[in-house]
Amino acid sequence: MMKSMHNSICQSCVMPMYHLADFGTNKDGTVNREYCHHCYLNGNFNDQGITLEQKIEKNISLAEKMGMPREEATILAHSTLPTLKRWKGLKPIE
Repeated sequence: MMKSMHNSICQSCVMPMYHLADFGTNKDGTVNREYCHHCYLNGNFNDQGITLEQKIEKNISLAEKMGMPREEATILAHSTLPTLKRWKGLKPIE
């Protein structure tokens, strides 16, 4: 049985992934169910080498552009990103 797509979030950036087009791809072109197409294509991270701190700042900036207050975006990024598969175990530098 196929895993439901409606509860999937990207394990790099927290983007909800509802549709097949939202998902990234593996090296062989198959769908990667852990990462979104913004973060992962053809088996590689699009932002290879980015640090957790940089990713947090990038997410805060993106959330602000989408209308979220900076304070709320900061709390959200700091509380969610470090728990994701890509970042788990890494501590952001304060």
